[in-house]
Order: sequence, then structure tokens, then C-alpha cells
Amino acid sequence: MVENVVSVEVSKDENSATITMDKHIPLDRLQKALPEKYQISAQHHSELAEQTKGWLATYKPILLIFFYISLVTTLVQFTNERFDTMQWMRHFMAGFFLVFSFFKMLNLKGFAESYVMYDVVAKRLPAWAYIYAFTELALGIAFLVNFNPLVTNSVTFIVMSISIIGVLQSVLNKKKIQCACLGAVFNLPMSTVTIIEDALMIAMSAWMLLNLI
Repeated sequence: MVENVVSVEVSKDENSATITMDKHIPLDRLQKALPEKYQISAQHHSELAEQTKGWLATYKPILLIFFYISLVTTLVQFTNERFDTMQWMRHFMAGFFLVFSFFKMLNLKGFAESYVMYDVVAKRLPAWAYIYAFTELALGIAFLVNFNPLVTNSVTFIVMSISIIGVLQSVLNKKKIQCACLGAVFNLPMSTVTIIEDALMIAMSAWMLLNLI
């Protein structure tokens, strides 16, 4: 039985099968579950459209978070005479770390249990999973109040660079585990979205460091 399949109705007369599922299952996955002599194809829907719809539904929480943070940080710039790129990035990173740490704090234990499954440091030192959540909170506050930009961006660059190692290993090895970026509140799969999220913070902190040195 394929996971997420609720029921299957087979019609010999029409040489077809109607599959009811509670979550979209890609055709290639369904094909692998069938003997080689059977070939499956979609007749009443677009596979690409279903995959896109499924992707948007899966990552809706994180997409909305990035949209709201981007919107707020951009609106702040209207109070300036000109667009300040450095300030925009600082505010964006403050919002990012504060929001993401908030979701981790809602179920700190659940986040830690997910994080130790893939983070290279947390695997060896489980306490780091708890420390990491508070580190994000501290970084969010530091960016918000503009505390010692050199130290704040350096810590961000180091912490996120270490964090992305475990993410890359999990994605490249195609491990099906829960991403802990939003804690245990949302069941988000580890994917390239997680890589982009971490890489964005690394790139921003690196750019700000280059402008400070």
C-alpha cells in the first residue's frame, strides 16, 4: 500500500483506475509501486500543475513569512530619503531570526529532536539544538538594535555556515526528514528551500561584513 492512498477503484471495462489520495503522489512514485507490465498515466489532470500546487501548499507557511518580512522591511525604507540597502538587510535578518526563533520556542523540545537528526554539531552535542534556538533569538535582537555589526554578522556567518552543512548532506542524500527551521509547528520536508533559506543569511551577513571591513 502506497502512503497517502485512501482507496483505489479499478475498471476492467474502461481499462482504468481511480485513485483517491489525501495528498498528491507523483506519478513516478505510483509507477514504482506497480509491476513493470503496468503503465500509469494521468488522464484528468496536469501532473505539473499538481506538483506546483502541492509544492505551494507544502511551503505556504515559509513563503508567507518571507513575504511579510520583505514587505515590512521594504515599507520601513519609505521613512528614509533614499533606499538604504544595508539597513534593509539588517531589518530583514532581524525579522528572519526573531520569527524563526519564535516558532522554535513554541515547542523547543520538538525542535531539538528534529534538529539533532541532521545538524552536524547537534548530532554530537544535543544541547546545541537548544542553544541554537536561543542564538537565533539573540541574533534577531542584535540585528534589530544594531548591536556591534561586526560581531553580529560574524557570528551569523559562522553559525549559518555550520548549519547549512547538515542541510546539504540531508538533501543530497535524499533523506526524508522534517526540516526544523519552523520548529515542530509545521511539518516541512528538508529540501532546496531550506538550503536557500540558510544560504540567504550567509550571503547577507558576508555582504555586510565586506562593507564593514
